[in-house]
Amino acid sequence: MSRNRYETVFIITPVLSDEQTKEVVKKFKTLLKDKGASITHEENWGMRKLAYPIQKKSTGFYYLVEFEADPDTILPYETEFRRDERIIRFLTTRMDKGHTEYAEGRRDRETERREKPKQTGAEAQA
Repeated sequence: MSRNRYETVFIITPVLSDEQTKEVVKKFKTLLKDKGASITHEENWGMRKLAYPIQKKSTGFYYLVEFEADPDTILPYETEFRRDERIIRFLTTRMDKGHTEYAEGRRDRETERREKPKQTGAEAQA
């Protein structure tokens, strides 16, 4: 069976402490690793406003995980999201070649933006 590349974005309820939020993330990463998946990238997007209220909540902690796994890993992984009341929403998508290239390019641009020294007003005019 061939391994596919996947991306999951999930939203954790905002009522948890920082430590509890980290524990939720660790749980789902461990679940993937136990199923033989390899995590290729992850991003903590932090607390964000939701587009519309979900379960009477207007904010949530967003987290993204990219991983490579066998297709039969996805169903038990998503079932665990549905069972965990700390998860407000989640979405797992299979990344095709274009999606993978876009995600890698986005990461590269983000890294460049962070590492680029900030210009002062005098330097910008020179």
